Amino acid sequence: MRTVAIRAAAIPDMSDRDAIARWVRPEIRALSAYHVPDSTGLIKLDAMENPYTWPEDLRREWLELLQGVDVNRYPDPQAVELKQRLRESMGIAADAEILLGNGSDELIQMLALTLAGPDRVVLSVDPGFVMYRMIATFASMPYQGVPLKAEDFSLDLPALLAAIEQYQPAVVYLAYPNNPTGNLFDESAVRQVIEASPGLVVVDEAYAPFTDESFLGEVGRYPNLLVMRTLSKMGLAGLRLGLLVGPKSWLAEIDKTRLPYNINVLTQVSAEFALRHESVFDEQTAQIRLERAALLEALQGLAGVTPFPSDANFILVRMPPGRANEIHAAMRDAGVLVKNLNGAHPLLADCLRLTVGRPEENQALLQALAGTL
Repeated sequence: MRTVAIRAAAIPDMSDRDAIARWVRPEIRALSAYHVPDSTGLIKLDAMENPYTWPEDLRREWLELLQGVDVNRYPDPQAVELKQRLRESMGIAADAEILLGNGSDELIQMLALTLAGPDRVVLSVDPGFVMYRMIATFASMPYQGVPLKAEDFSLDLPALLAAIEQYQPAVVYLAYPNNPTGNLFDESAVRQVIEASPGLVVVDEAYAPFTDESFLGEVGRYPNLLVMRTLSKMGLAGLRLGLLVGPKSWLAEIDKTRLPYNINVLTQVSAEFALRHESVFDEQTAQIRLERAALLEALQGLAGVTPFPSDANFILVRMPPGRANEIHAAMRDAGVLVKNLNGAHPLLADCLRLTVGRPEENQALLQALAGTL
């Protein structure tokens, strides 16, 4: 066999820094990657997860089901059975369409890819879910954030309506309840935003299991309304499954940006199985609601901190002025990991976000926090 020598092409004398500066978009270079801290050995109360695992009998039944799943073939590209189960579980109208994503993040990305263009604006409220801004940046879409009211994080409706009139956004995102503040916006104000918006309005109901309010039943009433949900908060965060519900005409366009087979076979089978046992997760989320109320009451009894009411599975708490970083570090040293939001936005100065855990985890959280005050 003859050996053929291949001469490497000449490589310009350029440092990595120079090459990155030449080829990586400036707005990407300016970003910081989304950071997930190491939680090894800690009580993990920083990511709004359901703290309860599956009962052993349910786990065994699930594992038996997975034994019969073949992974040598691609999954159902439309996830038909899973969509039908979601439709039944959430009461989604027959004339509404469902689009699935690898978590809500992928759905936000699909929306950006569908709508991106010169001067196409993404608008939301600040502080809000960080991925609205980040994915807009990924897609070269200008982002406009309208500050919430400082006293209670409610919508500043006149300012929001003025921004919609000024920027004519392609999409408006409203988390309902809001992350990271935990509060529900006024329903009539949200309706006014939907009616005033020239483009899409996405009501992000990631925390739907922890509130009784929803716009899901309004899909179809407003031609520009989409509702986004996730199964992460109900107890399936590891499956990474989000769904977008809206008019068939709109979702048919957004579906064109979805990568083939984006929902893997293990997620499809596992999520469909879990939804057949939804009562287990309903009991868990009901318990989390009770623990949220107890945790809020206990926090209200701690001198020096200000907890804010929440309709989600976390509570935003303002620490004594200038001490949030110190308290966050001290709580971590005590074995409890929570989210430090100090510095993330001016309205979040001195704030930590505390995920509601199991009773013993919440007690450990309170002890760790009280020990720093």
